[in-house]
Amino acid sequence: MFQNTKCECGHQNPVGTVLCEACGNPLLETEAQSNEVLEMRYDGMARRSQRSNPNIIDRIWNFFSSVKVAVYMIVLTLVGSMLGTIYPQESTFLNMDPSVYYKETYGQLGHIYYLLGLSHTYESWWFILLLVLIGASLVICSLDRVLPLYKALNKQRIRKHLQFLTRQRLVYQGSIDEAPEDWIKKAVTPLRKKGYRVHTQGDALLAEKQRFSRWGPYVIHIGLIIFLLAVLARGLPGLNLDEHVAFPEGEIKKIPNTSMYLKNEKFNVEFYSDDEIPEQFKNLNKTVPKLFETKVVLYECTADCSDPSKKPQLTEVARHDVRVNHPLNYHGLKAYQFDYDLTPTIRSVTPDLVNTKTGEVYGSLKVDMMDTQRNFEVGPYRLTVKEKYMDFALDDKGVPKSKSPSPNAPAFLFHMEGPDLPEKGIQYLYFVKQIDKQRFQQDAINRQLVGGELPLQLEVDSMDKVDLIQSVSYLNIRVDKAMPFVWVGAGIVMLGLVMGFYWHHRRIWIRFDDERITLGGHTNKNWFGFRREVAGILKQMNLEVHEKSLDNGGNQA
Repeated sequence: MFQNTKCECGHQNPVGTVLCEACGNPLLETEAQSNEVLEMRYDGMARRSQRSNPNIIDRIWNFFSSVKVAVYMIVLTLVGSMLGTIYPQESTFLNMDPSVYYKETYGQLGHIYYLLGLSHTYESWWFILLLVLIGASLVICSLDRVLPLYKALNKQRIRKHLQFLTRQRLVYQGSIDEAPEDWIKKAVTPLRKKGYRVHTQGDALLAEKQRFSRWGPYVIHIGLIIFLLAVLARGLPGLNLDEHVAFPEGEIKKIPNTSMYLKNEKFNVEFYSDDEIPEQFKNLNKTVPKLFETKVVLYECTADCSDPSKKPQLTEVARHDVRVNHPLNYHGLKAYQFDYDLTPTIRSVTPDLVNTKTGEVYGSLKVDMMDTQRNFEVGPYRLTVKEKYMDFALDDKGVPKSKSPSPNAPAFLFHMEGPDLPEKGIQYLYFVKQIDKQRFQQDAINRQLVGGELPLQLEVDSMDKVDLIQSVSYLNIRVDKAMPFVWVGAGIVMLGLVMGFYWHHRRIWIRFDDERITLGGHTNKNWFGFRREVAGILKQMNLEVHEKSLDNGGNQA
């Protein structure tokens, strides 16, 4: 396609160059014989994607440097983004089983939506891959074009080839009555008044201004690359956290994927009275909260953070009353008030170990629902928690399981050893709630486990031995260390847009052949203003020129 060519000016041009880097002389025979306006995007410099015999690396380069391919990938990403907005994403819900929710809420279409993986579109591998490919395309597109442009703009020769000037879009040719060198010196002053940087060489002149605007598109690319990298980095551990966490009142709970702990000291909620309720809420037929807040204490783990056998050592670092739109904010970690639940749940229970025949009470043990102690010594007996079911249920084969991590139907399987018990001990299944004991027939299950009548059982004879959680506050915990880079990328994009839209690269070349002047002009935007500006400069040099006569071949800008 291209050949190494030495121009008549003596400059050796690299493979792929259409115009001589030095003087602008067309190097290809087809270009030399043409009278059409020159393609000035890169001043004729070759790009790597235009190699005539590409190897495998060049083919990959060509694929990613194609603007058409980039547009296809952007369109696919936009389509994927739109598909992700048809139904709510899984990440927007709390305590929801997506395999059931979408079918129950949206029917068969919702179930298909879930099966296709669209319910977590923005975390899916194909969506992330599209973002990576767009980023690769931006990098390669930029390198493929910015390097030739840089070489073209930094190797400009003041005296250009005559054909280079006459094939510009803006051309003037005429005669003058004074010495070319004197005319050139006089032309410097009006050009500089218009903001041009002027370079002269004998009877030749190059005037240029606002070259920096040519880098606007590549500044935009840099901003977009930083933006995409920041978005992708949000998926890395430690850089981004966006989770809804339940904090029971009165408990300290670890914030996932951090070394921080948060305590819900107290939850408060106030409801509108019938006289206070706003008009828009009167038809809801339910109580509407006027204010709900969580008084929280934030702790940082300073020692024994990763050793499960030791209790972590915590240091208080912040206190805040978290309300809607008034989050806790500590060094980028934010806790927003999201929701609440006023349904009482069991925090712990302290049953007595009782002899079923004599009624003798051997002692009591405290069983926490979450942080459950495994081994107990109650009188002469040893009790070990073998299994814990927070939401007891039976699968299709009758095997016990837990349907959810919430203590909806808590049950504990104990192994008991001690006097008057078999040498290997016995197993005992204990349901915390009385309703669950009847529903799942606790006594019948235990008689099967023991193989007869129960020698021992756990009993609660008073509600004083049941510690209840009166409320649960749901907080949205957010950490986004990549967000500053997202804003930096967006700011750089805006800078590139301003550079490209509000400034225009303008160049004027002048050369003399005997007493005949040839002027060629080029700009990347706003040809009307450029033509008017050049006509005004020529009039100041006593050359009466009509604006439209500057158009090459009568073409109007």
